[in-house]
Amino acid sequence: MLDYKFIKKSLTSNNGEKINYRWTHGATDMHLGDTLIIYSLIQMMRSKIVVCLGSGSGFVPRIMIQSHRDLVDQGIFKENNVWNEIQVYVVDAANGIGGKNDWKDKDSFFRTNFYPRVILDTTENAYYNFFVKEDIKIDYLHIDADHSYEGVKKDFELYSKILSDTAIISIHDTDQKFHDNYIVTDDIKEEFYEPFDGPAKFIKEIGPEWKTFNLFNEGIVKDKPSSTGLTLIQHA
Repeated sequence: MLDYKFIKKSLTSNNGEKINYRWTHGATDMHLGDTLIIYSLIQMMRSKIVVCLGSGSGFVPRIMIQSHRDLVDQGIFKENNVWNEIQVYVVDAANGIGGKNDWKDKDSFFRTNFYPRVILDTTENAYYNFFVKEDIKIDYLHIDADHSYEGVKKDFELYSKILSDTAIISIHDTDQKFHDNYIVTDDIKEEFYEPFDGPAKFIKEIGPEWKTFNLFNEGIVKDKPSSTGLTLIQHA
C-alpha cells in the first residue's frame, strides 16, 4: 500500500536515486504527481490488462504495477491470476529517441522490483506481432512513446482498436501551455529532455465519438512542480 517512505524509496526513486523524467508528471520525492490519477483509475475501474507505450524511466509502469499489487492485497484481484489475466505490459524500443532509457538491463531496479512484462520493440511492431496475434483486449492504455504528431496519432489509431468496452486511455505531455512556456532547467539538461507538442496537437482533433478530459496544472502554483499535461479519453 502507498505510504511516504515507500513512495520515496521505490516509486519516485530507485532506492533513493531520483527517477528520470518524474518531473514531467509533477512528481517529487514524496508526491506522485499526475500518476496518482493513473493509480486511482486502475483501482476504480479494476483494470486488468494495462499497457504503457513508452517509458524512459519506468515511472508510470511501476505506478500501474503497484496499483495491481494493492488490488491483490485488498482481495479484489486474486494473486494466482497475476501473469495470466492481470498484467502490465511495457512497450518501448529503448532506442534513445526522445530520452534516455534506464531500465533496459534485466538487473535494473525497476525490473528486479516490479517485474513488468517488457516488449522491447516499436509500438507498431508490438501491436501487430503481439497484441493482435494474442487477441489481447486492453483495459487501460497509456500513450507516451513517439511524441511526434504522426507517432501519437498512429499509436492512438492502432491501439484504440483493441480496447475493452470500459477502457480508459491517457496521453502524456498534452498541455500546450507547458510547451509554450518551456524553460530549460538543470533536470532537463541532465535527462536529455526535449519538448514535443505532438500530443498537444493530436488531442485537439479527437472526434465526438470520444470523451476527453484534460488535466493541466501548469502555473497554478508559481514555482512549484507541475505536470506536462495528462489527457484522459474514453468512448463516448
